Parts: sequence; C-alpha cells; structure tokens
Amino acid sequence: MTSSLISSRNSPAKATAQNAKASPDFAAKLAETQALLRRAAAEFTPVTQASSLGAEDVVITHLINSLQLDIPVFVLETGALHTETLALLERTQAHSRAAIHVFRPVQESVIAFVRDQGQDAIYKSIELRKACCGIRKMEPLARALTGQRAWITGLRQEQSTARAEVPLQDDSEVAGKGLSKFNPLAQWTWGDVWHYIAENQVDYNPLHDQFFPSIGCAPCTRAISLGEEFRAGRWWWEDEAAKECGLHVKA
Repeated sequence: MTSSLISSRNSPAKATAQNAKASPDFAAKLAETQALLRRAAAEFTPVTQASSLGAEDVVITHLINSLQLDIPVFVLETGALHTETLALLERTQAHSRAAIHVFRPVQESVIAFVRDQGQDAIYKSIELRKACCGIRKMEPLARALTGQRAWITGLRQEQSTARAEVPLQDDSEVAGKGLSKFNPLAQWTWGDVWHYIAENQVDYNPLHDQFFPSIGCAPCTRAISLGEEFRAGRWWWEDEAAKECGLHVKA
C-alpha cells in the first residue's frame, strides 16, 4: 500500500499543506470517532490513550481534550526517541487538559542489553531488534495498561496491509492485551488526519514536515521517498512482514 499523499521530498511545504485533504464523508467519520471516544470514557473506565505523539495520536489527544473526557494519556519514552518527539512531549504535558503519563524502560535492562549485545544490536537480527522493543516498549506498555479496562490507539486501516482490517473496537484477547482496544481513527485516511490537524491548529511533530509519516525510535525510523509505503521508514532493513514491535500484533 503506497501513500499517494506523501509529496516529493524536495517540496518545502509543511505536512499540513502536503497532506490535508478531507474525505467526502469526513464529517460522518468525525462524528463516529467522537461518539466512540465518549462511549469509551462512559462505559470502559478506567481507559487510557496510548500515544506515540505521531499525527494520529495528537489528533486523538486533541479530541479527548476538546470533548473534556476523563481519559488520561500515556507515552512510552523509550530512551531512544528523536529530540523533536521529546520536545513535543514537553509541550503536550504543558498544555493538555488530560493527564499525560510517561513510562520508561527499566534502566538496568537497557544497560545490560547494550553491554551484552552492542549499541547496534537491532540491525543484526530481527530477534535482537524485537528484544530491544521488548525492553524499551513492551515491558513499559504492560505497566501502563495495568489496572485498565480498555486502551485507545491511533491505528488506521490505511497504514499497512497488516492493519487493513483494524476495527473501531477490538475485544479479542491477544490484540487487546486482555483489554478492549479502541481504534477511533481506523477508517480515517492520512488526508483526514491532516485535515483535522490543519483545521484545529493541532501541535504536531515537525519530523512530519521532513517526510516521516510514521515516527518511532530514532535508530529505527527514517524519512520515506515518493512512492514508498507508509511505514517503509520503520525498521527499513527488515522484511515488510516483520515490521511491528509487538504493541499491535495478534500473535
């Protein structure tokens, strides 16, 4: 699946100008998303939003704040995020009505992994890369979800073939980590996401202006070129089928 909404890397335009293009049924999608978030807050407390501070996630956080919902947000600060992402985290903490909780990996585990496997271990094998994700993401995620009934993510069907059937609500045991999982933007396009950001002047990660549609840890993320798949910049040295860290896989 290619992203026709990603412009040439030579374009000086901001991501909003490059990508903002609402679907004909955007108003209906927005209303459906707002209703889903209200229902999650009313019927699934305690519920929390998982935010990577990417474009989709800042939209959801903005909606939570604008709807004045009692849904806290958590961010996995892996210790390997871009400086731009960390700066956005600080701004979000400063201005969000919803509480922003930060979960970090166990430092001793990170140190032991680097000592035993090397600083560039993630490039050596899928197993080592997933081990790093386990330390930096999966273990903190487990702590973030402890005591929750549901969680909210920015997954969209358009993001990749692996996510093409993402539902608005997923109650499957494995996909939801034992919880209900809400994907309120599941049916939104990339153009819808950026239309909302532009219309509401939502603060976003400036790496999106540099052709990073999907942003993770700095060593695992690069910009993409015209015609490349949406998530081509994530773990680009691996096969497409392996491009998940474990947060959103069913098996």
